[in-house]
Amino acid sequence: MRDGIHPTYYHDAKVTCACGTTFETGSTRQTLRVDVCSQCHPFYTGQQRIIDTGGQVERFLRRQRRVDGTTPEQTADTAEK
Repeated sequence: MRDGIHPTYYHDAKVTCACGTTFETGSTRQTLRVDVCSQCHPFYTGQQRIIDTGGQVERFLRRQRRVDGTTPEQTADTAEK
């Protein structure tokens, strides 16, 4: 192998998830920040969570309410039932 062309490999790279979980793994970066991990991913937890990045879910719901002709209060009332 040629010298000087490969990045430094860190065997103790620290990974931090948005849910607060931290663990160590091997990587070419010392610290990694991730949105989901095995502690909060729906596939592993069996729960479905909506990760709203940039308000996309809220924009979608606003558009749906306009199309349906419902107000936010009506939508909240039907969600409780």
